[in-house]
Amino acid sequence: MTFPFAKEQALFIPGPCGQLEAMIHAADEGGVFAARQALAVICHPHPVHGGTMENKVVTTLMRAYRDLGIHVLRFNFRGVGASAGSFDNAIGEQDDLRAVIAWAQQQFPATPLLLAGFSFGSSIAAQVSYEVPRLQHLTLVAPPIERYPYARDNQFACPLCVVQGDADERVDAKGVYQWAAALGGVVEVLRYQQAGHFFHGYLTALKADLSRVIERQWAEVV
Repeated sequence: MTFPFAKEQALFIPGPCGQLEAMIHAADEGGVFAARQALAVICHPHPVHGGTMENKVVTTLMRAYRDLGIHVLRFNFRGVGASAGSFDNAIGEQDDLRAVIAWAQQQFPATPLLLAGFSFGSSIAAQVSYEVPRLQHLTLVAPPIERYPYARDNQFACPLCVVQGDADERVDAKGVYQWAAALGGVVEVLRYQQAGHFFHGYLTALKADLSRVIERQWAEVV
């Protein structure tokens, strides 16, 4: 795959109700997965509560993938930043993600894809993950499983990493751990006993730990 963009480039992607603001980042050529020429798509937290693609957890995820040698695409849901439209209660946002994935597949045919989402964005990523051909990995950070749909039949179609803090003030951490433990398939949980919802003070550790998990879970995927 030839990367047809600058090392880091702002762009707009056609969406269901107008343009979607996005940023694409070239993989670190020295990353362990650089030869795979893969692309990760990241979904941001709740638009109504200030969530954007500039969120610190989102940018931490971006750096983790990029440094592993994976290209990264992050974007703003409808009504956020310069993206057209307005909030659609996690329904239209799924269509936004579908449009972003379709654009990515058009730009990079046959490229392996990875998905990630933080908070609200994790539900969008989880729900759409079943529709993505060649999906290689899914990362769900602080998933509010008590408020949005997630796994179908208690299993995802690819390796999964769940990231959660015990001191999360917005998500039922105990419920997340119980849910993750009951999932089938390849699942790994990163647990931070003192971390709140936004992982203040833990982002460096999160990046390092998630990178190790992705490397381990994806090492044997062909």
